[in-house]
Amino acid sequence: MDWLIEFSGWIITLVLLLIAFFTGNRNEKKHYESILRREEELRHIMVVLVRKPPKNFCNQHLVRGSVVISSNYFTRLLAGFRNFFGGNISAYETLLDRARREAVLRMKEEAAKMGSSMIINMKFETTTLGNIHDPRQQAANGTVEVLAYGTAGKLRKKEQSAA
Repeated sequence: MDWLIEFSGWIITLVLLLIAFFTGNRNEKKHYESILRREEELRHIMVVLVRKPPKNFCNQHLVRGSVVISSNYFTRLLAGFRNFFGGNISAYETLLDRARREAVLRMKEEAAKMGSSMIINMKFETTTLGNIHDPRQQAANGTVEVLAYGTAGKLRKKEQSAA
């Protein structure tokens, strides 16, 4: 029984890491399912990367979508090991992919509420959130905020010429 008391700290840490791993994977999978479903629903709103709007672009207004998203502790631990040896950190790539796609979806949902059919000149802003009291650990939490914004509006139909 002494060994159980001696290793209880390691056992608790291992159990918490396993819970973080499985819960994080399940939450990420559910989030991707939600993203795919909503992207299909909002496919009718076009996002066009032009600076100058077409002449028949009307009812213009600013729309935005913001999201704050974090990775689980297990992923951060693995990313820390990967950071030590160098190389591509794919865990953070999926984090940024989910954050950007969610921000665009929220922006499109706002445009849909206003009856828009098109968003032009879309931009992204990305910020890492961390410990504000210790600037050296600013990005240590694996938490990012992504803001997507652009100009939403409608394309006015061309008037039919009288023949």
